[in-house]
Amino acid sequence: MTVATIADTAVDLDEEGFLTDHTQWNEQVAAQLATNIGIELTDDHWKAIRFVRQDYEAEGETPTLRRVTNVAGIPTKELFALFPKKPAKKMSYVAGVPKPVGCV
Repeated sequence: MTVATIADTAVDLDEEGFLTDHTQWNEQVAAQLATNIGIELTDDHWKAIRFVRQDYEAEGETPTLRRVTNVAGIPTKELFALFPKKPAKKMSYVAGVPKPVGCV
């Protein structure tokens, strides 16, 4: 585990750069994490990110892409446009939660 400063916040990261403690997350950290992967956050991004965080808190595990589509009502095609190539992994990264089970 690595400790890093992101947006003036000390955070614990795993070997892939995911936060290991979701309580260290804030919106400024999210914005910097998104910038790190080439994404500029819009209201549509925030809708997905907030759902991922709320669902993680409620369920105790990171939601899959299918769950975000079905429960949050955000079409898969839109998620791929917002978070290109690996939307579930990128949403989780920016949302400060572990990557979903089965993500490479």
